[in-house]
Amino acid sequence: MRGANLLIPAAMCAAATALVLALPATLAAPAAALLEPAEAEAALARATRESRLAEGRAARLTAEAAAATEAAQRTASEAAALAARIQQAEAEIEAARARLTIAKDQRARLTARLAAKQEPTARLAAALQTAARRPLALAALQPGSLADVVHVRAVMASAVPQIRRRTAALRSELEQGRALERQAAAALDQLREGEGVLRQRRSELAAIENRQRIASRAARGAALREGERALALAEEARDLDGLVGKLGEMAALRSELAALPGPVLRPADLAAALPADPAPAPTPAPSASAPPPATFQLPVQGRTLIGFGARRESGLASTGLTLAPAPGAQVVAPARGRVAFAGAYRGFGRIVIIEHASDWTSLVTGLGEVEVAVGDTVIGGSPLGRASGGKEPVTIELRQRGKPVNPLQYLR
Repeated sequence: MRGANLLIPAAMCAAATALVLALPATLAAPAAALLEPAEAEAALARATRESRLAEGRAARLTAEAAAATEAAQRTASEAAALAARIQQAEAEIEAARARLTIAKDQRARLTARLAAKQEPTARLAAALQTAARRPLALAALQPGSLADVVHVRAVMASAVPQIRRRTAALRSELEQGRALERQAAAALDQLREGEGVLRQRRSELAAIENRQRIASRAARGAALREGERALALAEEARDLDGLVGKLGEMAALRSELAALPGPVLRPADLAAALPADPAPAPTPAPSASAPPPATFQLPVQGRTLIGFGARRESGLASTGLTLAPAPGAQVVAPARGRVAFAGAYRGFGRIVIIEHASDWTSLVTGLGEVEVAVGDTVIGGSPLGRASGGKEPVTIELRQRGKPVNPLQYLR
């Protein structure tokens, strides 16, 4: 083994040592992601799509607000546009969480691969360092023949290319780890930025809603009476279907009262004959295939837990869509209409029932907060409230004359 230390390149020894020392740096991880790695790819695709749709809705509603001539319509469109921007920010936060999860999962796999290679690389670096540190004078005193030196030289000549190849592969993986660190840091920055934007937009929406409440104080008496009637109907109804049916009867009664002719003015000449009543115009019967509300949308963003018609745990078929939103997610009106019920209902949390044109009704359940009242007129995208802070799902049902239909068929 005489002169073996002369055959070890100093640069190779330093490179191997540096690689071993660099391995622990890849173990540092940022804040834990909130998604499962198996769900991250699907969540990223869904959040990206929802963000794009919300951005389009916000642009459309902003244009409607700018073109509105009435103050009430303009305020409603502005609130709906802000709610869409909030949903866009929520989707971008979800996308950032997914990117953070993906980067963390990829880095964990890389760290596992590097850990498997760390031990033999550490042994190699230790051996090279030991040989390189031996004084040159000791090499001449080592026993062995010239043939041994030639043999060692041949072994080292064949080992050096392998060492270079393996250290080059390790350098590549370490650089990949640094790139994953940068991706995770960027995703974390996007997450924090998105949360800041979300807080700002929620504050702006709260200011608009406060102006709406101040403007509607004049009509609060009628709204309170309607709300009391809705609560009374909720007490009478045995289940949710019964409540929807009773509210439908009330809506039909309101339509009939609205269609009645107004009072006849007192004639100046009481002796004159009263004019004959004009023949009432024929009321067209509602078509069985009446179109659904225009620009129908899902009330909240999230993963679909139960689809329309799927069997629930009770064994009954689902009459709507059950979604899993983020805690405190913005919930909006699926389409233009009138709020027929808003508040807590037994077994369903806080719910909102909206009457649309042509005998269409939408039902949103599982809200944590409700920000509308009975009698309010909403447009598609108007804020209804927020999802609960826990894992309670939000359900959307769309009905025509009380019969559930699949909401996905009518999404715009």
